[in-house]
Amino acid sequence: MTPNTADDTGAGDCRVECPRLPEETGAEGRPPLEVRHQFVVANGLRFHCVEAGSGPLVLLLHGFPEFWYGWRHQIPALAQRFRVVAPDLRGYNLSDKPSGFSRLDTLVGDVAGLIVALGEERATVVGHDWGGVIAWATSMWVPSRVERLVILNAPHLGAYLRELRGRWRQRPRSWYVGLFQLPRLPELMLGAGRCRGIGEMLRASATRRDVFSDTDLDQYRRAMCRPGALSATLGYYRALRRTPPWRLARLVRPTSAPTLVIWGDRDPALVPELADGLEAWVPNLRVKHVPDAGHWIQHERPELVNRLLVEFLSEGPSP
Repeated sequence: MTPNTADDTGAGDCRVECPRLPEETGAEGRPPLEVRHQFVVANGLRFHCVEAGSGPLVLLLHGFPEFWYGWRHQIPALAQRFRVVAPDLRGYNLSDKPSGFSRLDTLVGDVAGLIVALGEERATVVGHDWGGVIAWATSMWVPSRVERLVILNAPHLGAYLRELRGRWRQRPRSWYVGLFQLPRLPELMLGAGRCRGIGEMLRASATRRDVFSDTDLDQYRRAMCRPGALSATLGYYRALRRTPPWRLARLVRPTSAPTLVIWGDRDPALVPELADGLEAWVPNLRVKHVPDAGHWIQHERPELVNRLLVEFLSEGPSP
């Protein structure tokens, strides 16, 4: 199949506006990594995608408030064996920014559409934070598109409802979800001073201040300061309020794809118990707890995450 790419002047903008990975220049005698920027039309929207490598498709889904750049440590490692595509999700960075609320089923439609638009029937889907929530849901609702599944610090819908209902520890950690429901105030808080709040939130929630460099924070702030980005991305959270918990519970389905969960236990927003007790929903499962990492585990422990990803993705065909 031929990828459904949009060939217009936007692709040229990527070469000027997008950050470059150090591996693109080559180092230690290795050839430069070829990183391709393109726009892909899927589910009625135009998505900016970063692609590298060749082989089986691995789709990397970022969370809030990142964009494709959140996978900068993983793209070079995976591109040695796989075709890696990291899109900007709807609302983020250079992708389209529809107004209104982004329901989970719509976001799943984006992922399923991207896989087909990229010329494939199935893909390994890797997700962190909101990208992980979308990856979980895609594996439940469109299992024919998911070859393997990798989740980094993102709650399974069933486990999240379980923790909110039966235990007290997760409830106070979810305070920001309520804040993000408010109209206009979150945009003002996060967007003030050229999105200074975005940088402060990232650095404050990391296990070490050096996890995100000043250059990294500038990239995230620039992406979220694009017109419409804050409201479009906060729309993910605002859509949750419009689906009652009892209806969410009915949407939980088994996940048949081989699944790896990598969980940083020092996550300030998500309790480590969210990674436990998943076998009833995910029978083909393995879980790796990382005690010295937190929510931004792919930045805090990139070598470990890369090794776990490559090992898991290099196993034999799915049963």
